[in-house]
Amino acid sequence: MNNKTIQRVILLGTIAIIGILGIQSYWIVNTWNLRSSEFDQKVQVSLRRVAYDLAELNGTVLPSEDLVRQMSTDYYLVNINNLFSSTDLEFFLKKELEALNIQDDFDYYIYDCGSDEMVFSGYVDYGKSRSEDVEMQMPKSSDLIYYFGVRFPNRRGFILNTLWLAFLFSFLLLLAISFFAYSMFIILKQKRLADLQKDFINNMTHEFKTPISTIKISNDVFLSDPEIQKNKRLYQYANIINEQNERLTAHVDKVLNVARIEQDTLTLNHEMLDLLDVVQKSIKTLNPKLEQREGTLNLQTSMSEIPIRGDAFHLQNVFVNLIDNAIKYTKVNPVINIAINSQGGFHVVEIEDNGIGFKEEQKKFLFEKFYRVPTGNVHDVKGFGLGLYYVKHICDLHKWSIDIVSPSTGGSIIKIKIPKK
Repeated sequence: MNNKTIQRVILLGTIAIIGILGIQSYWIVNTWNLRSSEFDQKVQVSLRRVAYDLAELNGTVLPSEDLVRQMSTDYYLVNINNLFSSTDLEFFLKKELEALNIQDDFDYYIYDCGSDEMVFSGYVDYGKSRSEDVEMQMPKSSDLIYYFGVRFPNRRGFILNTLWLAFLFSFLLLLAISFFAYSMFIILKQKRLADLQKDFINNMTHEFKTPISTIKISNDVFLSDPEIQKNKRLYQYANIINEQNERLTAHVDKVLNVARIEQDTLTLNHEMLDLLDVVQKSIKTLNPKLEQREGTLNLQTSMSEIPIRGDAFHLQNVFVNLIDNAIKYTKVNPVINIAINSQGGFHVVEIEDNGIGFKEEQKKFLFEKFYRVPTGNVHDVKGFGLGLYYVKHICDLHKWSIDIVSPSTGGSIIKIKIPKK
């Protein structure tokens, strides 16, 4: 996962989290307001019923208006306009509040004309804890004579208890956010370790370039010495050194090219090329290896020249990698057929081999870095698993399409479609 992908994941994840938190907060606030309004309405309905019950019991007439006043969020006054007993009041309060499913602690006060004060008359306990003294000096009304007050000290807690579902979802949301944050932390940590490892490999590979060049120069001098050429044994060893040095150079260049691709520092030098010439040079490069495996390679095309626009160096590397894979992943003598045809607005290059092929479920991994088709517990085929990864990226940079199939008869066919210029 590259830096841009991680940044997109973090950005989109953060936006999603902020959006969900906003919606969740809006939902909780609205639910709180709804429950609070519902509580107030139920209390007012219950207190009106209490007033009617007392009036009916005492045979009195209630005021035509201003029967129930809400003095604060948790305190209400009820205008009776006649005498009543505290025992009857408590009975009717419990009855009417419980009828509307309000089983919350409350205390009630009755206005005393003699002392001109709201006198505490009783506290109804439903088992809820109280953090304050029961008796309090409650506000009174200057324009009423016979009235009582009811206070719900645990109103906030009662409403909160009705929001348990919202709080459960909020808790689950916090868990999800925590998991996302932890995942991002792990991803960033792993990315940092991967970057350190990648930098180490790239730096080490760069350091190899100087000794490899020195070995090549020294060995070329060694091979050109007449005394060495006369000594078959020394000359053979010198050639082995030269071959292995070229092999090491190819591996180092492959690693460096992949590093440039990942760092987006690989630049292409586009120029007009002859595709046929590029393919033929690639074949020539691998002829010694093909002869060593006693293989055959057939190039078929009806065109004498195929003009395209691209980077000569990287395009030759593409075909060298593909032909090299066709040679390496063949257990018998390699037979490779390369066909270049014109199809509509494209030049199509097909490379067919008689190798081990691959399973359909392995296809999606073939162009991934370090992936190698399994050949058993031991990797008989040498390499880093970077060839097809490099090929795919070079084709993408050229805006070419590449596909690979494995027929039921075995082997594989790679098809590259190149737009005509």
